[in-house]
Amino acid sequence: MTTRLIRIAGAALALGLTATGLSACGDDGSGGGGTDTGGGGDSGGKKIALLLPENKTARYEAFDKPLFEAAVKAGCADCEVLYSNAEQDAAKQQQQAEAAITQGVDVLVLDAVDGKSAVTIVQNAKAQGIPVIAYDRFVAGSDYYVSFDNQKVGELQGQGLVDAMKANGDDSGDIVMINGSPTDANAADFKAGAHSVLDTSGYTIKAEYDTPDWSPDKAQSWMEGQIGTVKGNLVGVYAANDGTAGGAIAALKGGGVNPLPPVTGQDAELAAIQRVIAGDQALTIYKAIKPEAEDAAKNAIALANGEQVASSADKEGVPSTLLEPIVVTKDNIKDTIIADGFYTAADICTSEYAAQCTELGIS
Repeated sequence: MTTRLIRIAGAALALGLTATGLSACGDDGSGGGGTDTGGGGDSGGKKIALLLPENKTARYEAFDKPLFEAAVKAGCADCEVLYSNAEQDAAKQQQQAEAAITQGVDVLVLDAVDGKSAVTIVQNAKAQGIPVIAYDRFVAGSDYYVSFDNQKVGELQGQGLVDAMKANGDDSGDIVMINGSPTDANAADFKAGAHSVLDTSGYTIKAEYDTPDWSPDKAQSWMEGQIGTVKGNLVGVYAANDGTAGGAIAALKGGGVNPLPPVTGQDAELAAIQRVIAGDQALTIYKAIKPEAEDAAKNAIALANGEQVASSADKEGVPSTLLEPIVVTKDNIKDTIIADGFYTAADICTSEYAAQCTELGIS
């Protein structure tokens, strides 16, 4: 049990910190689960803060949060998860981290809004003796990092785009690049990986944009502004994730680009899988969130108990686990997304997509 003083717990609620109790069923007398605010010192369980960056991308609320909470509960029945979402606001995430520290957490699991400014969160936590796991996005100085090989993600996106353009019979022409948020360290890796393929591909990168906040609306607006100059020779669009891909595709359709050029993506969002089935999006990158969340939970429990993390790699001196990303096209949806239970065929094959699903043997 931590000896850090628990102060002003009510202020944590004012800062938007939602406490999700994962308490043990140890006494059959049940009695309301011991969720009194400010009084959590008697359970003997550890407190783990989960700080996620935003809710525009579907994965965080739909997958990362529940999968992490379930994994913590499975590994430590009397541990408690304190959950916060920063809604793409780095200052808000800083406040949420401070509130979690004030509540006496034993470990922070941090998916940073801004990797550079989040170094302060890491430093403040460690000054209080609280270890930090950098989850999905790297933050220098963390005690552990779990994510995917993000440069490889970009390489897979770039190569997938090249393959799709060649399959269309386009051996040259213009492409545009819609990169991720300039404050996301992962976005820089995706971009670097994509450039390592596209810069020597024989295609011309006609225009490039770093999308603030990963905003689909901003991606769409930028793409709309490019259509007049690239429409005549546009053969491909690199979009760093599925949200920006959706924005780009909406802009292309609105601008009368027909047929659509191949467009990349990432995160295997349901809408993106349906666009892939429909032929509007060439590919997405599937990063299996369940093993990532489970790995973070396992090592958060270990760190909370003063134990060593289990790692297989190193990034800038931080023990790390880097999982393998997978390219998903319409040809392997059944063997990846559906086989893993990420989505069911029923999720994907709504009435609008039933005919394409039947054609692909998805049912």
